[in-house]
Parts: sequence; structure tokens; C-alpha cells
Amino acid sequence: MDGQPSEVTALLHRIADGDEEGIQRLIPLVYAELRQLAARQLRNERPDHTLSPTSLVHEAFLRLTGHASVTWEGRSHFFRVAAQAMRRILVDHARRRTAQKRGRQHQITLDTALEASLPSTSQDIIGVDEALERLALLDARQARVVELRYFVGLSIEETADVIGASVATVKRDWMVARAWLQRELSPNE
Repeated sequence: MDGQPSEVTALLHRIADGDEEGIQRLIPLVYAELRQLAARQLRNERPDHTLSPTSLVHEAFLRLTGHASVTWEGRSHFFRVAAQAMRRILVDHARRRTAQKRGRQHQITLDTALEASLPSTSQDIIGVDEALERLALLDARQARVVELRYFVGLSIEETADVIGASVATVKRDWMVARAWLQRELSPNE
């Protein structure tokens, strides 16, 4: 995540203090990265998905700036919350689509492709989201690692920097969380 971290952080603090003009100044500084993040999250969605990276960024930005009560810790916190907002938008979209279909259930798997791809169907997105919420109850840091690696696409090193942990800790959390999620998402036999 490149850019002007101190300027973004300063604007986020101004926005938290109620500065409406800060939002207009923030948009050009973060838009390109937010769009990359959205494109990464939509990369493996179905081809006829009704959300585009642009619409996902706009919806997430509206959610992010609509919460005056958020106290931004800084730039990485903003992008972490943006990734969560985008994930929530995709999950909500998948749930609405699934509610309309109410079709057949199918097996959800999570394997080594976890690092490089997003779920491809609405059921997969919902299943991963629900499993990730259960993991967060057991180990919040592992859930954050999965979210940053899987949904945001950060490297081990970038994830370590964002959560303030060592690279070895992130590697260990990533390995344990993937194994736990694989077990959670496997069909019961």
C-alpha cells in the first residue's frame, strides 16, 4: 500500500473530528488503492456479477465515511476497515442472491488456493464469511490474518506490518487458521 500515509492519517483524524472537507481531500488519495482492493475481491466472482470494482468502492466509501463515530487509528486501519466493508457488501449481496434462488446446497472447500483466489459462488462467500466469524470468536488475530491475506491479498510481511505482529507469528496464524477453516468448510461425514 503505497501513497502518503501521514497525509491520509491526518485527513482521517480531521474527518473523525467532523471536517466534511477532509472527505473530499481523502478520496483522490485513497481511491486507486480502494479500487485495486475491490478488483482483487471481485476477481473470482461470477462473470455476470452486478457489482463492479467502482460500485464496490463507492458503496464501501459511503459506509466508511457514514460512521462519524469511527476513530481512525491511521492509514492501515482505514484500509483494513475498507476491506471488511467490501467483504460485508459482497456477503450481503450473496445472501440476497441466495435468498432469491433458494436452490440446492453444495460442498464448500477451502484449500491451498485460499491464498490466491476468492470464493466463486454466493454460497462459498457466505460459507467462508460464517466460518471466519466463528474463527474470530476463537482467535481474533487469526481471523484478521485470514481476512488480510484472503480478502485483501496482502503478503505475509504486509499482514505482519498491519497487525503489528512478527512475520513468524503471521505465518503460524495463517497455517493454523487455514487448517481450521478447511475443517470447518469440509462436509460433515
